[in-house]
Amino acid sequence: MDSSDIITSPDLQSVLEAANAARETAESILALLASHTDTRANDLPPEEAQKLSIVQKQLHAHLAHVRHLNRAALHSTRSEKAATATARSTIDTLHLQLQNLVYEQRHLRSEIAACEAYPHPYLALPLIPEDEFLAMEAHAEVAAKARELEDNGELIAKEEVVMEARIGHELAVRMELEEKRQGLLRRKQELVAENNKRREDLARLDGSLERFIEAAKPIEQTFQKEY
Repeated sequence: MDSSDIITSPDLQSVLEAANAARETAESILALLASHTDTRANDLPPEEAQKLSIVQKQLHAHLAHVRHLNRAALHSTRSEKAATATARSTIDTLHLQLQNLVYEQRHLRSEIAACEAYPHPYLALPLIPEDEFLAMEAHAEVAAKARELEDNGELIAKEEVVMEARIGHELAVRMELEEKRQGLLRRKQELVAENNKRREDLARLDGSLERFIEAAKPIEQTFQKEY
């Protein structure tokens, strides 16, 4: 596998290319010196010495370029590390927020399920059917409001409006029935009081008749003796 397949950063690739150029230049210098093993570098022929000087200058230039690119790559690496640390911190924060949202969602769903399963008293009320209620002329305004909410897709608001009106209707009916019941109860008490009074009058009348009969007995006996 070639090093270019491993290193994908443009900055590091430029450093690698400059290092390869410096290496090739150094190898050419070594090859030139190896061809004159019996001669010192200062004693080379003028043409070879000039060639060696040019190649050495190229090597110095390549090394300077390598050092410059290496410093730039180090600065870029530090920047990338800082950006990576910032991104990792952001991701960790977002992950924690997501976990909190998931926990809150589960909590809210459990609360909603508990509310839906709660035996609300109004669900047990003997209300008249919704269709029958909305068909009543007295509730035409509620029916119109319910149709408007349904057309707008506000089904929950529609259910709340209709249920509130149905409960209010049931309350009004029960209050009317309770008023009638109280009236009948008062009438019953009046009749009971009247009956008690008549019973007392009859009892007094019976007492008077008995006393009259007792008082009339001597008279009856007198008539019986004479006749």
